[in-house]
Amino acid sequence: MDKKLVKQAVEGYLQKTGYGQMSLNAAMFDMDGVLFDSMKNHAKSWHQTMAHFGLDLPEWEAYMHEGRTGAGTINIVSMRERGHEATEEEIERIYRYKSDLFNQCPKAERMLGAYELLVKVKASGVVPMVVTGSGQKTLLERLNRNFPNIFQEELMVTAFDVKYGKPNPEPYLMGMEKFNKVFTSAQVSPNNFIVVENAPLGVQAGVAAGVFTIAVNTGPLPDDALLSQGANLLFHSMQEFCDEWQIVFSYLA
Repeated sequence: MDKKLVKQAVEGYLQKTGYGQMSLNAAMFDMDGVLFDSMKNHAKSWHQTMAHFGLDLPEWEAYMHEGRTGAGTINIVSMRERGHEATEEEIERIYRYKSDLFNQCPKAERMLGAYELLVKVKASGVVPMVVTGSGQKTLLERLNRNFPNIFQEELMVTAFDVKYGKPNPEPYLMGMEKFNKVFTSAQVSPNNFIVVENAPLGVQAGVAAGVFTIAVNTGPLPDDALLSQGANLLFHSMQEFCDEWQIVFSYLA
């Protein structure tokens, strides 16, 4: 990536937010589609589930709803196609069906370049964190198995920590709050963090939290779907971001 683009992105963020400089302490990573190549399984499961219940949700559209609650996604489709929201019973039945399909999919592999990037991030003195809408009970075990010695449980935000999902900024605000609790001597603000996201709703959440937000377009959406939501920088893979980390870090630090 051109150094000039990185410099312009950082200067634009600072001008917009009013911070004097960046001073990076932590990087908050989304999980599905960023750390794990799992979004194609979610998209396929959503598409097949909606078809089973007589509704239509194309696989590409599932990427637009990534980060939204299951009930929220179901109601958007229900309103569009039936003119009314789904009942609680319908939501439970549809989401259970979707979850069963997803659990039958092959296990998602680690995103290419993700572990190598996290190693570089940590070696730079930046704390890696996970901020995900997932509520998997085996989440920490899975992360530790795929990304050994990278993440700390007390620096993870999951579905159990928040009331509102993305695009609400609460997940990333909670991430900053957890960082403050662990590093009690640090006086941090949004310019001490970055967000790494692959979905439009996630980008919205990061931007709304006031954090420099890096989009990694690992799905089928056009780049503008992420840039139009306020992403400060965009890469087309985690490997590309990994390869350019030192350039990006030199302007963020």
